[in-house]
Amino acid sequence: MSVVSAFLLPGNPLPLLKGSNPPWKILADAARSAGEALQASRPDVLLIYSTQWIAVLDELWQTRPHSTGLHVDENWYEYGDLQMNLRCDVGLAQACIKAASAAGVRSKAVDYDEFPIDTGTIVANAFVNPDGKIPAVVAANNLYHDFALTEKLGRLAAEQATAQGKRVAVLAVGGLSGSYFDHDIDIATDRVVRKEDDEANRSFLESLRKGSDDQIRTRIADYAKSTKADMGLKHMGWLLGATGGFKGATVHGYGATYGAGNAVVQFHLS
Repeated sequence: MSVVSAFLLPGNPLPLLKGSNPPWKILADAARSAGEALQASRPDVLLIYSTQWIAVLDELWQTRPHSTGLHVDENWYEYGDLQMNLRCDVGLAQACIKAASAAGVRSKAVDYDEFPIDTGTIVANAFVNPDGKIPAVVAANNLYHDFALTEKLGRLAAEQATAQGKRVAVLAVGGLSGSYFDHDIDIATDRVVRKEDDEANRSFLESLRKGSDDQIRTRIADYAKSTKADMGLKHMGWLLGATGGFKGATVHGYGATYGAGNAVVQFHLS
């Protein structure tokens, strides 16, 4: 396989927009450390799956050569705007569309000016690829695709990159526990809203740190259900499919974004 690095990254914009806030600074610093590790792996392309790019019909793939402009997050707009700077590996994206369609997953290209790139993709790209020089293949989160099908798409995308001789960094963009505070809080005291979620998140991250893909697979379903994990943790399916597995991980940082759990994790590839 051509995968040279793989990361779990938060899609929530708060650490990027207000990284000076102590609870969010932990995640911001961790994401920048992950960016340094990604850059050191010298990838030719990023394979990005964000839980926030929602599709409901076909599997969508971004094929606009260069997406720029300002993005306003629909939830956290009071904290500022997000600058887009996303370049697409059009040839690889088209290969993924062709291969996915041949595998029975109806797929379509997205290529038009001012397309609303999702917050998670923008945030992850800004942290690990701040100058926007590394092109990406970005796949949508189809709500009707389960964990297994998402894993299949990740594997398929990595195979197309391998066929083109490209070095790949895999980005699984999404959160951990999914419960938020339902009232205004002092953001300086942000924490995971439920004690049970915090304990489950920490246990899951420890499993990633010490374990392997085979061990994690047995935990994901129960963990995701008990913590209302972001999109059932489908973004981990993308990562597992694209990497072919891992043996342990480095947790660069763990924290909360208005009560929800998030982490920055670098996986040790097997």
